[in-house]
Amino acid sequence: MTNKSLIGWKLYDFANSAYILTIATALLPAWFASVVAGPLGVEAFGVRFSASTLWGLAVSAAAAVVFALAPVLGAVADMQRSKKKFWAALCAGGCLFAALLGLPGRGDVWQCLGLFVAAQVCFAGANVFYDAFLPELAPADRWDALSGQGFAWGYVGGGLHFALCLVLVAFHQAVGLDKAQAVRLSMVSAAAWWIVFSIPAFLWIDESKAPTPGPGGAVSARRALRLGLLQAVRTLKALLQGTPASRFLLAYLLFNDGVQTVIAMAAIYGKEELALPETALMTTLLLVQAVAMAGALIFGRVAGRTGAKRALSLSLVLWCAIAAWAAFIHTAGQYMALGCGVGLVLGATQALSRSFFASLVPANETAQYFGYFSVVSKLSAILGPLVFAGAAFVFGSARPAAPVMAVFFLTGLWLLNKVRPETDNPTTDSVL
Repeated sequence: MTNKSLIGWKLYDFANSAYILTIATALLPAWFASVVAGPLGVEAFGVRFSASTLWGLAVSAAAAVVFALAPVLGAVADMQRSKKKFWAALCAGGCLFAALLGLPGRGDVWQCLGLFVAAQVCFAGANVFYDAFLPELAPADRWDALSGQGFAWGYVGGGLHFALCLVLVAFHQAVGLDKAQAVRLSMVSAAAWWIVFSIPAFLWIDESKAPTPGPGGAVSARRALRLGLLQAVRTLKALLQGTPASRFLLAYLLFNDGVQTVIAMAAIYGKEELALPETALMTTLLLVQAVAMAGALIFGRVAGRTGAKRALSLSLVLWCAIAAWAAFIHTAGQYMALGCGVGLVLGATQALSRSFFASLVPANETAQYFGYFSVVSKLSAILGPLVFAGAAFVFGSARPAAPVMAVFFLTGLWLLNKVRPETDNPTTDSVL
């Protein structure tokens, strides 16, 4: 691949991070709870649902759709060598639905949730094919560094856009907007950021291999869909048979559960347990993005010297220390310092997980394997928050609950050490 291809690939992370940070993580959940659903929630089927319950159901629904579609689409794309087409279509759909999220107002609960689920499915689906291009972009000895650079560009893009949106919301009167208009405009701008900075990827990146031939030439779409489903089922069976890829996915399911719990509960922990002002929370969120960029690059270099597995193991050890440290902080300065630690290992864990998994999968089946990688990423956000909430309930405080997260990192580390790609290479028989 050319330098333009590499730049285009990294720019896509720069582009779509505006959606996941500004819309999905920061603005939309708060907007949905305070305005769309309101403090009283919504009554349906004789039952009143709170905003948080509805939001959780929407996230789960999106994960279920991705689980059903991503592996099959990945298998089809691998056989037709059409990863780029699927990637572009899902990106365009995600940008459209993300832009429409600026429309729902008070009471538009189902419209907002439907658009969010659609945007989430497109975002996750597009990332399946984006990730699957990693093995085509560079030789194997550069995957760790390239994956780290992609995440670093993502942290820059997401953090820069979010900072601009915070300025817009804070000074909305100076530009003639009320606060609601500023929030809506911020969400629409995230969709525009996503589509504009994605264009170079689709212009500069080409798939390097021709379509896999069938009996009469190229595989037809109908036959590819049928064979794709069969191949996805076979791949799922392979992932359950103790291959290096399956062992890693199990480890990833656990330690990423800890990572996602820290991300999801950090703001609530700072607000309720430490009574920090919103300025400290938002500043820390931006700080995490900046340090995560450096962390992805630093650990990418470490992986180049020690190997991705050892570098990833080091990041999990540091995660354990951070989980334990969280129980003893009291001030805004300590909270920000903890955020710097989170940022350092957050970028490392995400980048190295992607590149290490790429080294474990068959070269001609990357899209469908990354379909399962995406599914595990979504499923790993369920158990951790439940354990955290249960521990906080039992102890009457969130402080003792924070160190409990170390169990996820330690168990994931133990399983990761059982992955030995150097002695157990992945193989998957083709149905073609």
